[in-house]
Amino acid sequence: MGAALALSERGRGRTFPNPNVGCVIVKDDRVVGRGWTQPGGRPHAEGMALLEAGDAARGATAFVTLEPCAHPSPRGPACAPSLAEAGIKRVVAALGDPDPRTCGRGFHALRSAGVVVIEDVCADDARRAMAGFLTRQHFGRPHVTLKLAVSLDGCIALANGESRWITGEAARAHVHVERARHDAILVGRGTFEADAPKLDVRLAGLEERSPLRVLLSTQSRHPREGGGPSPALTHLREDEQMDSRLRGNDEWVLINTLDKIATLPANHILVEGGAQTAASFLKADLVDRLVLYTAPILIGGKPALDDLGLTELSLAHGRWDLTESRMLGVDRLQVYERTACLPA
Repeated sequence: MGAALALSERGRGRTFPNPNVGCVIVKDDRVVGRGWTQPGGRPHAEGMALLEAGDAARGATAFVTLEPCAHPSPRGPACAPSLAEAGIKRVVAALGDPDPRTCGRGFHALRSAGVVVIEDVCADDARRAMAGFLTRQHFGRPHVTLKLAVSLDGCIALANGESRWITGEAARAHVHVERARHDAILVGRGTFEADAPKLDVRLAGLEERSPLRVLLSTQSRHPREGGGPSPALTHLREDEQMDSRLRGNDEWVLINTLDKIATLPANHILVEGGAQTAASFLKADLVDRLVLYTAPILIGGKPALDDLGLTELSLAHGRWDLTESRMLGVDRLQVYERTACLPA
């Protein structure tokens, strides 16, 4: 199952509207098939693994990170009957599928075909790996990661606004890895106009994984052409309605309220905005994961967050669980997840 979960991460940020599933088929203690959900959601992981396994799938065990789908689709065959027809004798699954079109039906179809089904193997790891899809299913919105790069005194820029660079090269490279794992990346208007950020992925071999770029602005129209620091301004839609069909590295999507993130074509969103944007997501209780890069410097500049509206310190406690901590060069990476951010 660990190998299947690792494979599922290959599809993260590229499979919307489908989950990023991983599948490994094993026969006689030998891996005969591997698969993960492909860009755009098809082929499914099981289909890819069955194709690689061929006749060796008969009598084999399939390890899959999510209940195989059972509902018909014009985009491809359902995975539960495909596994049974290929002769798979046992399916080991990490999670049941919360999608009402499959929920329980995949396991039922497999058992009805004589396939042994084992559930809930490495379930917590699977929830983390497919957090975007699960957040969509349970809450109707993407999974949101807030990224902050700060000094030891919690600042994101000097008093004069200079912010390049708070962290070193290793931490900045890690940010690009994070971008590659998200469908969309969002900044606020202040960051957009001050920094003219590219928000792309600039790591060799991952350039094509640059996410959809999103601008959050309370103004319903974009700045006048030529009035801002970036030619990307001309790519913004002038109306306030976000068009989810806009995709591509040379386009921006404009949204003017936080609830519009639910309409973005994304399971995972990375927020890289300034203090105001970060605070707005936190105040709305929309941050599921926090990625914090801390540089060993003191700058006495602009704080990372605006007022969160807290009236007493007790309200700030018990909100975050530390899930990862390590050094990236001289900088420290800490990853936090919101306590009980996903239903069990």
